[in-house]
Amino acid sequence: MAAVSRWYGILMKDYQDEWTKDWFMVGSLGKLLMILIGYVIFCTKVGPKLMKNRKPFKLTRTIQFYNISQVLINAFIFYEGIQSGWFTTYSFKCEPVDYSESPSAKRMRRAVWLYYIVKLSDLLDTVFFVLRKKYNQVTFLHVYHHTLMPICSYIGVTFLPGGHGSLLGLCNTLVHVILYSYYFLASLGPEIQKHLWWKKYVTKIQLVQFLIILVHNVQVLPRSCDYPKVFNVLLSIQAGYFIYLFGSFYVRAYIQKKPQPTIIQEIPKVKENGTSSIANGNLSHEISNGDVHEANGKAKIH
Repeated sequence: MAAVSRWYGILMKDYQDEWTKDWFMVGSLGKLLMILIGYVIFCTKVGPKLMKNRKPFKLTRTIQFYNISQVLINAFIFYEGIQSGWFTTYSFKCEPVDYSESPSAKRMRRAVWLYYIVKLSDLLDTVFFVLRKKYNQVTFLHVYHHTLMPICSYIGVTFLPGGHGSLLGLCNTLVHVILYSYYFLASLGPEIQKHLWWKKYVTKIQLVQFLIILVHNVQVLPRSCDYPKVFNVLLSIQAGYFIYLFGSFYVRAYIQKKPQPTIIQEIPKVKENGTSSIANGNLSHEISNGDVHEANGKAKIH
């Protein structure tokens, strides 16, 4: 541990970005890890135990506000990413990080930091699932994705606030605009939900997103580029793994039509307010926040 601590200290001293090092939640990996460890423990152990003998919270208005806020903030970050360089001055073949005081560099740094903060707010997705006792949503894919993305964005804002790797954030914010728009519309009731035919295409868009990131980072490896290739390799590996995870989810949910395995061991069997994950031996499958719930072969909307 002492060797790791020394290595981390040297890394922060020599490579941390001078502009962002004092910004909120930047430069302190310990705080981030504490948040993420607390998140995993609460969502997989403590939360379900606290909710075991309680009725699920409805949280309808809270989640609606959360969803529309996510749409707006992700749309803003996407816009800032374009104005800062992508599709304007950035090169898709190779784009070093601009550490200068130029207006576009400052704008990109702020966008990368805001993206990091939004990835922390995304943790509320799982907290809402637990409080609403929708435990079949707390899958390995869901928790792994929500835990890893703050770490990736922390690395970005701490060491590389812009440049080649920031395309991940640009793609991800666009996907989240679509995703949370769906969630918000689905929460408005059956009259709106019956027109939301495009749920499964959201997963396809997510797969396309990771394919773009994979190709974008692999293609730069053979060429000379003033961007740390170790990060290109890491982004490529993670993009490939996410393609596998989201692809497996798509096959299970839409082709095999089987429920996703949950990582919460104990699921209450008491049927409350007409909904439950397992009730009277009938297996139900809920895709997500405001999505389709299937029970006894019939689809219902929550």
